[in-house]
Amino acid sequence: MSELSESLEFIVEYESESEALLIVPKGFNPLVVEEFRFKRGKDVKLKVVEPEEYAKLVQEKISSQELELETESEESEDGVDILFQRDGSPAVRLVNTILIKASSVSASDVHFEPYEDETVVRIRMDGVLHDYMKIPPQTYQEVVSRIKVMAKLNVAERRVPQDGKIRVKIGRKDYDIRVSVVPTVFGERVVLRLLEKTGRLLTLSELGLSEEDQRKVKRLAEKPYGIVLVTGPTGAGKSTTLYAMLLHVKSPKRNIITIEDPVEYQVKGVSQIQVNPKVGLTFAQGLRAILRQDPDVIMVGEIRDPETAEVAVQAALTGHLVLSTVHTNDAPSAITRLKDIGIEPFLIASSLEGVIGQRLVRKICENCKEPYKPDGEELKGLGLEDGDYVFYRGRGCENCLGTGYRGRTGIFEVLELNDELKKLINKTQDANVIREEARKFGFKTMLEDGIEKILKGITTSSEVLSVIR
Repeated sequence: MSELSESLEFIVEYESESEALLIVPKGFNPLVVEEFRFKRGKDVKLKVVEPEEYAKLVQEKISSQELELETESEESEDGVDILFQRDGSPAVRLVNTILIKASSVSASDVHFEPYEDETVVRIRMDGVLHDYMKIPPQTYQEVVSRIKVMAKLNVAERRVPQDGKIRVKIGRKDYDIRVSVVPTVFGERVVLRLLEKTGRLLTLSELGLSEEDQRKVKRLAEKPYGIVLVTGPTGAGKSTTLYAMLLHVKSPKRNIITIEDPVEYQVKGVSQIQVNPKVGLTFAQGLRAILRQDPDVIMVGEIRDPETAEVAVQAALTGHLVLSTVHTNDAPSAITRLKDIGIEPFLIASSLEGVIGQRLVRKICENCKEPYKPDGEELKGLGLEDGDYVFYRGRGCENCLGTGYRGRTGIFEVLELNDELKKLINKTQDANVIREEARKFGFKTMLEDGIEKILKGITTSSEVLSVIR
């Protein structure tokens, strides 16, 4: 069984009474190996690997280690790679271990939930929370203090909610971690949102759009002016789609400016503004300022109030392409939402070019995927008639932590507004009427897109139904 050296400078891959095999990175310190040889009195063999591979092995090793939980806390410097932090404080090591585990499984969030007799740590992977570990109450307060120190929050204040940010490096990954602390009956509940700064942005072809929908989205992104909305609940991947559209239209000939809350990914060649309500920099105020910057394409994080919606419509009508998001259940409902916010129907018809509705579904793990015949009940749930269908599911294996799923993809519906639909919007903003009319022009719902992905063996019927119904 392999073990990790305390200094993290080598991994003991194998050890017998007379010899040991050590894994070391290229450029390792020979004195450390000599010290091991001297202390153990054994013949030492070395396996030299690339630094990147070594960092990955260390990460796996630490994320699987059990740590002793005591009570101590120290502050670490920003930017230190926590894989190689040599701090012996148990609270520091515990927080580091949780972050390393979250990084190794590509988690999006970490929850610390305090109860009367213990605190449960849960990790959100592929949109689903999984229990990771339990922390005793006497240790948990030290963990909270450690997180607060890292996020530069007030450690002594335990009665009011606090928000902060941590910058941390884990191996070759740089993270901006958003921290939310809220007081509960049994202590402070902490949620960490992990945003990987070094993460590669997805392109339109990698989102999971069907060929037809991809062509529609490209057409919308290439419009010279107008509003294009992406809609769906929180965590549906709306920002990822907006960034993919920006990447598609980005060029030295175009001035692209965004206003976001927060700026989740840095994009070279795009000017990005962070909302700051404390100093009066709201979406509406920022949008007004952007219009004086001679933009071609504007991305607004969210249209959530009449003022922002009004300025966005004016921007679209004066020759700018505005990309933004709204929170509605599907694409046609976005039109109803704009009407509810207070935008006149004739302005919606004049400015809105298209709406993309989306959800995220988990993909079946390729390592343990198996076919099966669905029963009548399952087909009925999807609105399919009895037939000779083959569906797929994951058995559960080491690669997917026994879940049967690994990674996520999107299911979409793309509503392109043509002249007929714009005339209809002037008469009615009823989502059902608009949906039925759009179907005459080839509009496909998210459920239909989901069924296609089920039949292709990309996802399961339970995943599609759980996000749509």
